[in-house]
Amino acid sequence: MSTLRTGSRTDVGTGRALAELGVRSGMPGQEITERLDEYGYALLPGVFTRPMLEAFRSRLARQTAAEGTLGGSEVGQEAGTMRLSDLVNKGPEFDVCFTSPELLAGVAHILGAFKLSSVSSRAALPGEGHQALHADWSGRSPAPGEYQACNSIWILDDFTEENGATRVVPGSHRWGRAPEEALDDPFAPHPDERLVLAPAGSLLLFNGHLWHGGTLNRTSSPRRALHAYFTRRENPQQLDQARYARPETLARLGPAARFVLDA
Repeated sequence: MSTLRTGSRTDVGTGRALAELGVRSGMPGQEITERLDEYGYALLPGVFTRPMLEAFRSRLARQTAAEGTLGGSEVGQEAGTMRLSDLVNKGPEFDVCFTSPELLAGVAHILGAFKLSSVSSRAALPGEGHQALHADWSGRSPAPGEYQACNSIWILDDFTEENGATRVVPGSHRWGRAPEEALDDPFAPHPDERLVLAPAGSLLLFNGHLWHGGTLNRTSSPRRALHAYFTRRENPQQLDQARYARPETLARLGPAARFVLDA
């Protein structure tokens, strides 16, 4: 399978699971893999459908209302946002976030043998949401071929200049430096940063070592997104999927999806 790394970075179990989930040779495409390698991020076309978008929005609205101030507490809460965590166990609508063939092919390209770390949501509230530039893996970024994490953003509201779109610093995943070490003020604009401007229903995949951060939501509405975060199989997960897995979750998932969960 051309998207999987060779040697110690790939195992037979990963290749078999991805094949069973529909990952095929040539996915996610040369243009996508080149962007991931050079820039550290890429928009994946054709993954979202309008029914998926509406299902995500509806389920998150109900879950947010149900959890209230406890939302996100399984992993971590963030001032100025509404967060939810452990979404693997909070509705079959979110299964696609760790079973989409196009997404998993891109994750495998970055990481080789991998597992899901967490599925969560983040909504930047009006007047809030600005983050320091950060990576999703602590410490210095490793050499290409030894990346430890990657993340994806399922965009539920248009990402615009006004509503807190994610900023990225292209190529920073290859710099071998953490932003908190290299920058005097990680909250400040970076001369090389770009805003990811994309319509609702877009899917962004990015290397977990890429410098990135949310920006200020200057509108009157929350800016909503889902995050499916992955790490190499030997690493601990952000949320221990085996520990948290509910019987009804495991019952609806096949062996390949449970392999991705490591549960």
